[in-house]
Amino acid sequence: MTPRFRHVALIGKYQQSGVRAQSSAPDEMLDSIGLFLQARGCQVSVQKGEDDDADGAEPPGRYPALSVEEIGQQCDLGLVVGGDGTMLGIGRQLAPFGVPLIGINRGRLGFITDIPLDNYQSTLVPMLAGEYEQERRGLMHGQVLRDGQIVFEALAMNDVVVNRGATSGMVELRVSVGSHFVANQRADGLIIATPTGSTAYALSAGGPLLHPAVSGWVLVPIAPHTLSNRPILLPDDEEVTIELVAGRDASASFDMQSLATLAHGDQIVVRRSGLNVCFLHPKGWSYFDTLRKKLHWNEGGS
Repeated sequence: MTPRFRHVALIGKYQQSGVRAQSSAPDEMLDSIGLFLQARGCQVSVQKGEDDDADGAEPPGRYPALSVEEIGQQCDLGLVVGGDGTMLGIGRQLAPFGVPLIGINRGRLGFITDIPLDNYQSTLVPMLAGEYEQERRGLMHGQVLRDGQIVFEALAMNDVVVNRGATSGMVELRVSVGSHFVANQRADGLIIATPTGSTAYALSAGGPLLHPAVSGWVLVPIAPHTLSNRPILLPDDEEVTIELVAGRDASASFDMQSLATLAHGDQIVVRRSGLNVCFLHPKGWSYFDTLRKKLHWNEGGS
């Protein structure tokens, strides 16, 4: 069976050694997956680690190491081995290049890395030949404005979160959607989540699940002072602006992977990005199957 994808980037945290107590060290596991891909006729490269150039470290299996930009320019598929955090990070970086991504889960929940590690081979064989389901997930673009000037900006696939400091009290936030003032909210923080992020922090804070096909975001207060402050579903074609009115040591995080420290009067402006991430799933994949499995719905039922 001739592969549809000729050049595959194998992406995983092979530089880390903190999980070597497991039965399969990460470099050995990725090397095994790389050999499988080569046996299927694919050219294999790996993502270059941050320290590869500095210390001469070589990736597993001695496959060519490429930067994210080189992966975007040269590869026609990214195979991500890890948890959802790994997928979030590389998804944002590769979004400008349109490289589709397949996720092999070696984390815990795995909402967007949905292929189990123990049967990746039988699942990947038809996918490499072009038999798969494709979906696109939108990104948010967030900016932190201070005195009208951009002091920080980042993309987010899951969420943008404004949080109080670890040792401080509540923050007061002024929230606007488009040109409309919504409310001043006193809470531990506020989450703006995409449908992808609706199964992450927003769900833990009491927010609803959003199907990936919904063109909207959910605004979820974190431990609000007024219990009538409830999550609200917003259209994603309008800007959401959050101004820090009061509170110490507050911060804004983007997918919990980029962090900006906030000062009083700072505004966090979130808008829909023109970029999206393309995920590939096994044929017959269903979002509802994922929810049922990951959230343990209907356990004990007939």
